[in-house]
Amino acid sequence: MKKYNIGIDLGGTKVLCALIEKETNKILFSVKKKTKKEKGNKKVFTKLTEAIDELFEISKTDKDEISSIGIAIAGQVDRKEGILINACNLQCKNLNLKKEIEEKYNIKTYLANDVEAATIAELLLGAGKGYKNILCVFVGTGIGSCLVIDGKIYHGATGSAGELGHVVVDLNGRSCNCGAAGCLEAYASRSAIESRIQGAIKKGRSSIITEFCDGQNISTKHIKKSLDAHDEVVSQFVNEAIEYLSGGLASAINFFNPELVILGGGLIQGIDEIYLKTIRLAKNKALSITSSKTEFKKAQLEDYSGVIGASLIEEYRLCKK
Repeated sequence: MKKYNIGIDLGGTKVLCALIEKETNKILFSVKKKTKKEKGNKKVFTKLTEAIDELFEISKTDKDEISSIGIAIAGQVDRKEGILINACNLQCKNLNLKKEIEEKYNIKTYLANDVEAATIAELLLGAGKGYKNILCVFVGTGIGSCLVIDGKIYHGATGSAGELGHVVVDLNGRSCNCGAAGCLEAYASRSAIESRIQGAIKKGRSSIITEFCDGQNISTKHIKKSLDAHDEVVSQFVNEAIEYLSGGLASAINFFNPELVILGGGLIQGIDEIYLKTIRLAKNKALSITSSKTEFKKAQLEDYSGVIGASLIEEYRLCKK
């Protein structure tokens, strides 16, 4: 019997690769590599296989003991064919990862969007256990989301259902990385907060955040430190983001009427104030009857939701057939 799965979280700044015990879903070994400089299909594939090779080396595991390799990617994927259609942050298009990984390692390989994988983890092992209708929203560099209907992830006609981050909240609004304008992601993500802070500093406003970083690479930790110091600039733009995020959630709650909303991602996990204020305002903005029956929970698997969810793709898809 094959005892392990490999779960991989492939993002714009890193690839995290882990050997996971099937029976316990425990991470036994992991390898982390930066992907900031490695862009394009060939370089990304090379970095990915380097991480897998290193994982085999440090774990002393035989390939015959691996049931599957699951890859969670921040981008659009063709789940059936296992093709990475487009990952803007990695500058990858039409990369047939399933075919190439299976040819190299002779191990069944599965692909999923990163938020889909995180939702699988939360549904099977985390905050979503026991619930049937869930809205899962991860707020970090961008805003990713996923719908669970009657216990199954809902993909929609083209496989892109649940894109709350690209719901338009301002018809003549800010440009979004997706190419549209006025998307929620352009107002309520960490990138949006970072951009607003940078703009204010360039206009001459003073912020304590410049004592923690150069003002160009603002992390969640920098934002939290500034909030704790009651910085006026950072507080203004964080509260602005909370207003938009809570409004987007309220609209989704009114439309979808979920039992549970799971919130995760760097901003939510790293700053309790954002999590708590967002919940309170979303409840107030949504229809009272609807919101009174909606529970809110923070994602339980935190930074490891991607790799754990990726390792569970095979099990999830087989049991949902």
